[in-house]
Amino acid sequence: MSSKVSKKSHATLRYTSMRVSVFLVCLLVALTLGHFQVIPVSGETGVIFLFLLAAVASAPLSYVLLSRQRDEMSAAISGRVDGIRARTASKIAAQNAEEDAAVDAAAARAAAGSTAPAPQN
Repeated sequence: MSSKVSKKSHATLRYTSMRVSVFLVCLLVALTLGHFQVIPVSGETGVIFLFLLAAVASAPLSYVLLSRQRDEMSAAISGRVDGIRARTASKIAAQNAEEDAAVDAAAARAAAGSTAPAPQN
């Protein structure tokens, strides 16, 4: 059971590290192709182009290759958000009940004060 909890709690870290790894592999391939002049590059602008090429290439690869990890991350985040919503809803319900009790008590005091006989002079 604890491995399931641990696996879910690190889903975002796992997905992010795998996404960065895919980008770095694409960057390594692009830099290698640039080094051997398969992709013509020159100067600083060429290196920036290789970084952009790696980013563009890694996006669809990450989408396809990391779908399972993305789903796990989404489930983990969704679970946390649902927990926060449930706690917030229970706090709001408790505050509303407390406010309703205070209003009812004030109304009861006001009703008790108006039904008392008027003082006689």
